[in-house]
Amino acid sequence: MTGVYRDRWGIPHLRADSVDGLARLQGRVAAVDRAWQIEVERWRSEGRLAEHVGPAELGWDRFARRARLDDTARRCFERLAPATRRWVGSYVDGVNEGLAGGAAAAPEFAAAGCAPGRWRPWSPLGVFLVQHVLFSTFPNKLWHAHVAATLGPAATDLFAVEGPGGSGSNAWATPGDPAAGRPPVVAGDPHRILELPGIYHQVRLACPEFDVLGFAFPGVPGLPHFGHAGEVAWAVTNAMADYQDLYREQLRRDGDRVLVRDADGWTPAHRHVERIEVRGGEPESVEVIETPRGPVVDHDRGTGEAIALRTPSRVEGRLGFDALLPLLRARSADDVADALRDWVEPVNSVLVADRHGGAHQLVAGLVPLRDDRCRREPVPGWEPRYGWHGYAAPRRTAVDGPAVCANDRRPDVADLGVDFAPPHRARRIRALLADGAEAETVHMDTRLEAGALRAVLDRLDPDGLSAPARRLRDRLTAWDGRMAAESADAGAYAAWRAALARRLHEHPALRPLRAPGAFDELFAPWTNPTARVGHALDGVATGLHRLGGEIAPVAVGALEDVAAGDPPGPWGRRHVLHPVHLPVAPEVAEAVRAMRSRVALAGDTDCVLATSSVPGVSDACWRGPVARYVWHLGDRARSRWIVPFGASGRPGDPHFDDQLPLWARGELIPVVTDWRELNREPGDETP
Repeated sequence: MTGVYRDRWGIPHLRADSVDGLARLQGRVAAVDRAWQIEVERWRSEGRLAEHVGPAELGWDRFARRARLDDTARRCFERLAPATRRWVGSYVDGVNEGLAGGAAAAPEFAAAGCAPGRWRPWSPLGVFLVQHVLFSTFPNKLWHAHVAATLGPAATDLFAVEGPGGSGSNAWATPGDPAAGRPPVVAGDPHRILELPGIYHQVRLACPEFDVLGFAFPGVPGLPHFGHAGEVAWAVTNAMADYQDLYREQLRRDGDRVLVRDADGWTPAHRHVERIEVRGGEPESVEVIETPRGPVVDHDRGTGEAIALRTPSRVEGRLGFDALLPLLRARSADDVADALRDWVEPVNSVLVADRHGGAHQLVAGLVPLRDDRCRREPVPGWEPRYGWHGYAAPRRTAVDGPAVCANDRRPDVADLGVDFAPPHRARRIRALLADGAEAETVHMDTRLEAGALRAVLDRLDPDGLSAPARRLRDRLTAWDGRMAAESADAGAYAAWRAALARRLHEHPALRPLRAPGAFDELFAPWTNPTARVGHALDGVATGLHRLGGEIAPVAVGALEDVAAGDPPGPWGRRHVLHPVHLPVAPEVAEAVRAMRSRVALAGDTDCVLATSSVPGVSDACWRGPVARYVWHLGDRARSRWIVPFGASGRPGDPHFDDQLPLWARGELIPVVTDWRELNREPGDETP
């Protein structure tokens, strides 16, 4: 029987008689379960968030209008194949059917004094763009420009590590062993900002053509990133590829016309003005300019030049949505690889395996071919040498043993990017798999590598320390390196690391970084010196001598700071859950306070359990595993999954955060495959 079924965790299992009917059902359930979340994402894609929640969101709205996100979504929708366009349209029909009921149960609408609107056919593409436009590397190029301008170009590699919009994701695939009765397994845990409600929605999609379960983006049809189709399963991580470029543009005004400098002189640029309505404030006009390179998203306050953003989706008029239906229909690893040939952005590393023994490691998406300088900083748009000339060839590697992707610099992606994650997460996962560790053990591994910072501690002369600082150093050098929630040593290490980051930020050699930034405040997470020192602490600490400083006195001072203060306490007391949400409803704020009292978090940025914080800014965890999964290919019913919060986006709903305690402990919940074990929602048949 068709309709909406749910398991004990409220996870929707959807059954329909056709592909389009199933899309409509998925859209309706997304609107019922996550009404506020998907409307916020639509407003963000249209640059209309301030209209509903006030002037605090004007910065984002200006960027969305200037970057032409909604226009790009519309263009990409219009270029979809007819079957895909119809499928996306069916999803939108379902969203529009479900929004009123979903909004009535979501307290945020009443608290903000607003009502849901109506989705347009391309709204899902806009929602997907919003989730990923800052996910790549272009904001890092603004930071590189700031470092080069203040410390010199040679200092940029001190910060050569994934930035705050990057990832800490893990995925691995292990081949089957028929003799031992062990099936192939695909497992992992994507790490992103811990948004509330969660960025992923567990769902099962079944119709006569396919029966697939996985993690959907609320507001987007299908299962773009993680899925198990019975015969085949797939998972993605950020490939860390550099596929977005920034161009410096020189503009001239001629009345309402804007001219832009090009290789052969001055040429007209597209220009129009849009009006942003502001709840509780005056409307604001935003000038939208697009050069031959792309939309102008900012201006350099130092040089006066405009900064244009060039992305494959804008250039090609494609996001990759034509891959989504073939992905759902896939029955083999080859089918998945073929489907993802149509993918555009973001650029992903993909692990795929099937029950017949096929396994591949893929790079999915378009990475432009161009001058290497484009990868590091904004480049002159009028110089032809910085133009794009095609895209990197597709990457597909057969896998015949355990394969691990952890945002690291691997042979299949090394030439596609600049800033990769350090190698130790991938190295640690391989070691755990070699030891026969179960997936849950891998997910929850909290051991830090004995890396650069601990080496700094080892080299310090104990005789130069006060007695309390010497005792602290002795504790930290003897510590096992595990960032366990109950560990007082882990808490002491984090306190010393934070003090070190703050002292480095104040160090005379790095003080030039504190010069006023040249770029929009929206990009502060990427351009704030305190945060960037914290993100790149290993590189800054070990490279300080290149700027004329010495790390030992800084490390000693940090030890003395911690030793002279109150005991730091266990790591879990410092590393508190900090989910990101719009502060409009008191019910959500109260739910977050209750969550913090219920769980203590282990892990750290550089652990396999990458629950991230920013040393020197805060030990609160704002990024971490937004899902975990173990896809068994021999028997899908043995698969397991979890998200940080729950299936529902409504505070007070039993399934708002019922998965949180299990997630914090590293437990997974079973994937239910037998329809007889599910509860059917009455009256919920496919239209």
